[in-house]
Amino acid sequence: MKNKIKFGIFLFALTTFFSAPLRAEENDGALETYNRAMFNFNSTVDYYIVKPLAKGYRAITNEFVRERVHNFFNNLKEPASTINHSLQGEFAESAKSLGRFTVNTTLGLLGTFDVASGWGINKNRTGFDETLAAWCVPDGPFVMLPFFGPSTPRATVGMAGDAAANPLYWGDYYTNFNHDWEEYSFYYGISALGFVSLREENIEFLDKLTANSVDPYTTIKSAYIQNRMKMKICGKPAEEESASYDFDFDDEEFVE
Repeated sequence: MKNKIKFGIFLFALTTFFSAPLRAEENDGALETYNRAMFNFNSTVDYYIVKPLAKGYRAITNEFVRERVHNFFNNLKEPASTINHSLQGEFAESAKSLGRFTVNTTLGLLGTFDVASGWGINKNRTGFDETLAAWCVPDGPFVMLPFFGPSTPRATVGMAGDAAANPLYWGDYYTNFNHDWEEYSFYYGISALGFVSLREENIEFLDKLTANSVDPYTTIKSAYIQNRMKMKICGKPAEEESASYDFDFDDEEFVE
């Protein structure tokens, strides 16, 4: 089931790559009607389900517990960073990401404690989206995905690529080899916790971003695109004047 979904995402992205600009543009053209409808759907789901869950999670946990959960999920992204730093020719950074994953998974109790940062091995996250950008793959048009929120075709493929590097995915895949998707309960359960944890971290941020906004859709779209313009394209530095937003989470995890 997962493979079929990812293959479908890949085909969707492939159809737009070769006629698309290198960077996402503010004008989403013919997709705007769909994007606005999907934004409204996501906002409704967030308002009635996701945000209340995030608030409930905050209410029943303390800051120490939430930080352990946050560190755990950040550590799971280090293998993707290791692979993609190498694909971008950044072998020293790749070694650092591998070192962070090794140290934090062992001495940091499955990544719940960031021991590596205390040793001076600082985080430098990257992903398959950044790798594709470095390889001059066009970004494609802005598109609003169900549940996942703002994206582009390149970002969507990058999200699928990073998911394939997640240790939880492979652990659950081999323990449930040839089983139906319903039996991937552990993977989906942990992923749901990560989703709620991410939303809890950004309750105030997203509220502030859309507060007093006449058109929340346009605000979210503009912020997302400006954030993506920090990304290096074909190895060239990002456009300095575009970096007006600084998100504390990955582009594909922008929930609204």
